[in-house]
Amino acid sequence: MSEIQTLIAEGRALARIGTRLPRFRPGARWNLGRCLRECARRWPDHAALLFEDRKYTWREVDHIVDRTAHAFRRMGIEAGDSVALLMDNRAEYVFAVLACQRIRVRAALINTNVTGAALTHAFKAGLADFALVGAEHEEKLIEVQAELPFPSACVRVQRDGELQGGGAFDSFDELVCACSDGASEDEESPRVEDHALYIYTSGTTGLPKAAVVSNAKLLMAGTLFGRGFFDLGPKDTVYVTLPLYHSNGMFGGLSAALQSGATLALRRKFSASQFWSDVRRYEATAFIYIGELLRYLLNQAPHPKDGHHRVRVAAGNGLRPDIWEEFKERFQIPEIREFYGATEGIAAIGNFTGKVGMVGRMQPGQVIARCDPLTGELWRGDDGRGEALEAGNTGLLIAKITGAIKFDGYVDEAASRKKVLADVFEAGDQYFDTGDLLELHDGRWLSFADRIGDTFRWKGENVSTNEVAEILNGATGVLESNVYGVAIPGADGKAGMASLNVDESFDLEKFQTWVLAKLPGYMRPYFLRLQEDMRITGTFKHQKTDYRKEGYDPSKVTDPLFYLDGDKYVPVDATLFEGIQSRTVSVR
Repeated sequence: MSEIQTLIAEGRALARIGTRLPRFRPGARWNLGRCLRECARRWPDHAALLFEDRKYTWREVDHIVDRTAHAFRRMGIEAGDSVALLMDNRAEYVFAVLACQRIRVRAALINTNVTGAALTHAFKAGLADFALVGAEHEEKLIEVQAELPFPSACVRVQRDGELQGGGAFDSFDELVCACSDGASEDEESPRVEDHALYIYTSGTTGLPKAAVVSNAKLLMAGTLFGRGFFDLGPKDTVYVTLPLYHSNGMFGGLSAALQSGATLALRRKFSASQFWSDVRRYEATAFIYIGELLRYLLNQAPHPKDGHHRVRVAAGNGLRPDIWEEFKERFQIPEIREFYGATEGIAAIGNFTGKVGMVGRMQPGQVIARCDPLTGELWRGDDGRGEALEAGNTGLLIAKITGAIKFDGYVDEAASRKKVLADVFEAGDQYFDTGDLLELHDGRWLSFADRIGDTFRWKGENVSTNEVAEILNGATGVLESNVYGVAIPGADGKAGMASLNVDESFDLEKFQTWVLAKLPGYMRPYFLRLQEDMRITGTFKHQKTDYRKEGYDPSKVTDPLFYLDGDKYVPVDATLFEGIQSRTVSVR
């Protein structure tokens, strides 16, 4: 695509977004609750939500959200409180989020993979006063009941319409059914500056941080997807199989539908085998992805109906160049639009033209800055100032914080301060540190290079090496663990690997049982290296650089190496290593 065509495509996208800009300005009185009212008024009988075999119109959703908001109030929930949501994708998740919006309550969207101490931390980090939990996750809540930051009476369980609970906590379904009258709403009460959601992200400190999502950000992100990337309207259906606790699912799914009047087709959990049958059944015209999801679809056996669907655009992040064109051609997707961004960040970038391998073009206020490629620390000259890199270089992406572009950060103010760089190019300036390395190309195009520091990405999730290490250190016989990500041929992101310093009580079978019980799939170390002494730096920090270079190659490592094959660790020999390198062995 020529430069002129690129400018035209970007201009059209920005024009579509621009129609909603007044809703995001400071002092504006908008949130998703008001957007729902608008959709119910304009398209009352149009399909708003498709879930499994049920269709909900905008009028129905509006009424159910009113009853849900009323039920929250009967629980004692008031404006300014925080309600933690812990459940798989379902219609009731949508109703709960919108009910929170309706009564100006913050929703803390808990990652359903976390358990134990990490779960209780998530409740505390999200300042949760109450919790609404899906029945499928009730057991993990029972396990930490004594450590909850709120009384058990503040917990309700969503039991998929079953009015007789019998569990450890009261049923939310019964409460909603008892609320036949709608909950009134003060249409002038919501403000774009209010906190709407807390979405969790993993950092290098080990435990999840609650990123603040204001109404303005939630509305803007939904408009960016709904009007910018997808160009949705009431005749469209956007298919979402990513979890709603994930910003992609929340921003590119629910918020995008509410900004455009499009139908949201929701699946409980991603299924590679059922993806395209769902797309055809719901007559979806758009879907949101993460790169690994598309790789799973591409790994499915070819089917005669691969290209039989109504999808005209897919948008997401993490799609690697090696499968971009192959996926688009096999599944006949007219437009793939990649983006870059972080839940807590202010450095959104979009590729509206489908340029392969690019996340978009660098925007005003964004800079690729010179940094230490190993630590991510901003390079500063003798005068204390940073250096902006030219095309052809890879560096740290930073974005200028201004009065118009506010960094909301995390609930934890100390964590927020760590993401702000001061006096970078001139005295008094402030920049948001993305923590990511991007490569700058001609024409201001950017491609993703790597994540800096201890966090790596696997299966669409950020993994904190410190968090994993702390859990591994609790296993019998483990004296010390050093966790890092290693590259896997043909895979997006990096798989986890752990170098373990163990004593005579270490038992591999018991260790693998510990790993399977304590860690969700995306956080598990797929490779182990057992050694007597751990390498450390001169400042007593774990040495990761050499470990990453040596990886799981038995020709470079004399220590015992193991690979998590399903639910069992097996030795890594030359044959297995070659299988992984040649992609005949798939690391999952």
